[in-house]
Amino acid sequence: MSDGNPPDDMFGGLPFMANLMKLLQGQTSGSNDTARQLAHTIANDGQSEPNIDPGDRIAVEQLIRVAELQVASLTELSAGSITVEVGNRSQWADRTITDYRPLFETLSDSMSQGLQLPDDLPTDDPMAAMMASVAQMIGPMMLGMTTGSMVGHLARRALGGFDLPVPRAADAPILVLLRNVDEFGDAWSLDRDDLRLWVCLHEVAHQTVLNVPHVRERLADLLQRHAAAFESDPARITDQLGGFDPMAGPEALADIQNSLSNPELVLGAVRSPGQETIQPELTALVAAMTGYIDWVMDSIGESLIGSYGMVTEALRRRRVEADASDRFVERILGLELDAEHYDRGTAFAGGVVERAGAEGLRRLFDDPAHLPTPNEVDAPGLWLARIDLPT
Repeated sequence: MSDGNPPDDMFGGLPFMANLMKLLQGQTSGSNDTARQLAHTIANDGQSEPNIDPGDRIAVEQLIRVAELQVASLTELSAGSITVEVGNRSQWADRTITDYRPLFETLSDSMSQGLQLPDDLPTDDPMAAMMASVAQMIGPMMLGMTTGSMVGHLARRALGGFDLPVPRAADAPILVLLRNVDEFGDAWSLDRDDLRLWVCLHEVAHQTVLNVPHVRERLADLLQRHAAAFESDPARITDQLGGFDPMAGPEALADIQNSLSNPELVLGAVRSPGQETIQPELTALVAAMTGYIDWVMDSIGESLIGSYGMVTEALRRRRVEADASDRFVERILGLELDAEHYDRGTAFAGGVVERAGAEGLRRLFDDPAHLPTPNEVDAPGLWLARIDLPT
């Protein structure tokens, strides 16, 4: 007698489908273990990885202290009490799953709402029956799958904790993913110590900006609102798979595997009108932040790091040449960090410094009212004029 599950040989030779069904059938709702296991597998291609050499850990911790002093002196802001975690991909993924959990919980709830197949699917269609089972199981598993998949992809290339400018827990350590840092430096023939110090400056600068309470709260609020505003479109799955015949042989099953391995189809997420309203403000805030941080990096790095120009060019090319999986994660979180975004932030910071000097730019995070509007990011003179108006 059938137990309601598809036969084991139905997906023979098609590991994605078989693994998806096993994952959906065998794991508990929102399990941290599920997310961590999936993240580790994706991050390391299923292979084990060594721990960090203690000498390397000490060296990076010393560079963080250098960066902390330099950034505090220039910005006149406090990064708070800084601790450091120098780790490998699995360790980075574990910490990130913990820090991102509130955001991913909101994202999962938003995506799984209304994730039901149409009522008019034929009851005698084997494919319809299978998809109905998937639809019932995928809601409870959305959190673990979404978290593990996204964090695993991020861990493959992240250098630190702020490759994406997402606020982490207030007491979270600064993260340096040393394996990726050193592998990137070797691939680009960069001086290892110079690159490590650059990454430390980058992380401390982000930590400093996000330690400003109203900046942290505003960014976290916008990210949460964006995550909560997704609209699920389960009909897209039906449209993609409507012509599938489960009795048509291996080629038909290969087609369904290709369709279901598309994360945008599986998640069934589309940008909603609510997100279109939030996006300009979120993008403007992140552009102002990244422009300010790049100004901090340039102001400190050019005199502190011998090969600063070479390292910066390599890293700026890297961040605007992300692969499709990175772009998908950015888009889901509302962070479209392409070349146009970074150019916008650079132009804002440069325009403020040109008109009001470094002291003018330092005022950016002095007061909640000083956060720029989308129009002001593109017209720094207007921003300066507004914050100088009498209150």
